[in-house]
Amino acid sequence: MTDSVSWLMIAGVIVSYLLGNISPATIMGRIYGVDIRKAGSGNPGTTNTLREIGPKAAAVTLLIDILKGVAGAAIGYALSPGGLWMYVCGTAVFLGHIWPVFYRFKGGKGIATGFGVMLFIDWRLALCLLITAGVGAFISKRMSIGSVAAAVAVPILFGITRGPGFAVWGAAIGLIIIWRHRGNIQRIIRHEEPKISFLDKDNKSKKEKSRDSSADVKSAPATEDMNTISYTDDPDPSDQAADEGNEVSRKDKNRDDK
Repeated sequence: MTDSVSWLMIAGVIVSYLLGNISPATIMGRIYGVDIRKAGSGNPGTTNTLREIGPKAAAVTLLIDILKGVAGAAIGYALSPGGLWMYVCGTAVFLGHIWPVFYRFKGGKGIATGFGVMLFIDWRLALCLLITAGVGAFISKRMSIGSVAAAVAVPILFGITRGPGFAVWGAAIGLIIIWRHRGNIQRIIRHEEPKISFLDKDNKSKKEKSRDSSADVKSAPATEDMNTISYTDDPDPSDQAADEGNEVSRKDKNRDDK
């Protein structure tokens, strides 16, 4: 390896790491006027963006984070086609997403960017990991459980398809992802982890009931006002008869005085 090639590879690793520093969740938050690092869970990732901003911003965040991983691994492949450098640069972009120097080393959890790296290395393994995450999230109704399930599957799949050395690399990636989800795991143990909104039927029914109750409360004053108007427009017959009797008595008294 010549000096020029070695410097080129070092530059590739640095560029991949800095590429990982790009935070689409933070950018989308600024566009929508939301500080995504303070809102919700505070994690600048797809799930928190979905909860705090909306599906469009979350889709953009997911796509850019995946493309970051693809680009990082592609840089390594360009430096050494078929070699280990796509793993090295892929790891660099993954770490740059999790510990970005531009954001005081406080980044995301690495799921989407890690998936992008896997997608470039072997799309079949990436598809298996995606299915694993999807099944875990669907059954538990919690994206964090799906992510942890996929992290556990990474070393297993790489060990089966590529050998023990790659299983060690996969285990390192998986352990970092699980460690980044330690807060989610603690909330799961305490039964405090929020569920995915569109999969949580119980939460949907609660929201609908709350919406109906609010509508009933808002309509109540209007009903009372109508009752008051009705009461005012239609006086009590007994009160009307008493008024007529008083009028007759006054007329009789005036006649007697005359």
